[in-house]
Amino acid sequence: MDVPATPRSLPAPAGRATAAGGAALRRAAAEGTLGIVGAPFALAAKLIEERGFDAIYLSGAAFSAGTLGVPDIGLFTRDQLVEQTRILARSVSIPLVVDADTGFGGPRQVEETVRLLEEAGAAAIQLEDQLPAKRCGHLTGKQVVERAEMEEKIAAAAAARRHTGTVIIGRCDARGVHGLDDCLSRLHAYRAAGADWLFPEALASREEFARAGREFAGSAPLLANMTEFGVAPLVSLPDLAACGFSAVLYPVTLLRLAMKAMEAGLAVLAADGTQESLLDLMQTREELYALLDYDPAHPELHPAARDEEPRP
Repeated sequence: MDVPATPRSLPAPAGRATAAGGAALRRAAAEGTLGIVGAPFALAAKLIEERGFDAIYLSGAAFSAGTLGVPDIGLFTRDQLVEQTRILARSVSIPLVVDADTGFGGPRQVEETVRLLEEAGAAAIQLEDQLPAKRCGHLTGKQVVERAEMEEKIAAAAAARRHTGTVIIGRCDARGVHGLDDCLSRLHAYRAAGADWLFPEALASREEFARAGREFAGSAPLLANMTEFGVAPLVSLPDLAACGFSAVLYPVTLLRLAMKAMEAGLAVLAADGTQESLLDLMQTREELYALLDYDPAHPELHPAARDEEPRP
């Protein structure tokens, strides 16, 4: 049975543990194709929610690069991912989908990963079938585990969850290794092992998205990855919905936009010695405070100030 989601008023550093919002995520996906935007930090998560999106995504690639400054090759620890999950989940009321990479080990480690991420506030937990020395799904040189090994991980994840609504996402990276037929065949096996949603990574054409949609029509919700500069074409959400996909990820979009804007801003600062010409491109102080639900005249009224839990 799902516990009601923690109210939005409980902010990241001080809020209590957030229950999984998987049931809400499942309902939203049943009503229409979801756009799930990667949140590189908590303020971005708040903006995603404020703009009406249905869910946020904790991308392993964005977390590796944006928070830790390292490439997406499995360098962050489970504890680091759990803490980032906790921060993002407590900053918003919409569901959080978490990229748990390969699950940080075998089936027993996957069980623990699922429990920790649920406790931190994950509504959905994504597991992929790459070897532990993983890499971005849109790069060459990937390697995948044996099908049976991934089936064991999926089954362990499904059995370990404590909230019935928590969504287990089985991601398959075999398209770029063994071809589309093997990818789709593996996804059928992952579904049988207990995956709720299926994620065929790095499909190479619109026809491949359409074929995946036909393959799993009426069988399982499908997740598409619309990352930029990858092997997949950038297909619109309505077109992916028409192909039969239930959700679309935009994992690194906001981070890429922010970094390009910062590059431009630094160039202006270096050239002009002032940021005055950039003011129209900035979020104002008032807009920031509104997003933070903060009244500077009454700081004691902010939920973080009223929270009775001790800060870490």
